[in-house]
Amino acid sequence: MTTSSGRFQRALVVTAHPDDVDFGSAGTVASWVAAGADVTYCICTSGDAGGFDSTPREDVPRLRQNEQRAAAAAVGVTDVRFLGYQDGQVVADLRLRRDIAKVIRDVRPDRVITHSPEINWAHLAVSHPDHRAVGEAVLAAVYPDARNAFAFPELLEAGFEPWTVGELWMSESPEERINRAVDITDQFNAKLAALAAHRSQTAHLTDLPDRIRRHLTRTAERHGMTGRLAEAFHVVDTS
Repeated sequence: MTTSSGRFQRALVVTAHPDDVDFGSAGTVASWVAAGADVTYCICTSGDAGGFDSTPREDVPRLRQNEQRAAAAAVGVTDVRFLGYQDGQVVADLRLRRDIAKVIRDVRPDRVITHSPEINWAHLAVSHPDHRAVGEAVLAAVYPDARNAFAFPELLEAGFEPWTVGELWMSESPEERINRAVDITDQFNAKLAALAAHRSQTAHLTDLPDRIRRHLTRTAERHGMTGRLAEAFHVVDTS
């Protein structure tokens, strides 16, 4: 198990919905920003199928985009992009792969965080079909699409030069895949602030801080970091 996150310059986080990054990796992102890295968020949908109140459906996308921007600001991220796919209907098709490859070529990140494309049978709730579809599309966009000049030639014609991502970090992976834990004890309050920004999703969860702390404590203990709080990932060298 590797616990250090290393030094790098740029990272891209690609998720299915607003709030996914904050539940899965906001503490890690906050630690990277604090260390001087530039981080960009790419959210594939606007979370239009989410919510637990009477907000009119037509207002939900704008609301959740604003919540995600506020959550990003809580951990020091200012570049937040939305691809506009339909919440609950995401598939890992060529259009999604192209759109993600375009963002990769534009941002040119050293690391990409996304969802695992695998089903986590021990925690099925994290394996939303949109999550797995985005994870699969990101994997294909990282290798081979973003680095292959002959994939999606329209991107090259538009000036988006090929780019090779060095590492792929996947959250929500089955436990047997996990090979990296990040100590986020010092970033815990920033993670809670990011989650609180998603009021349409979290305001009714009065015990959320305690639930998150328990989860992060168990994660840290499983990976030899007793007394700390940690987020865990399956990290693959994609250079």
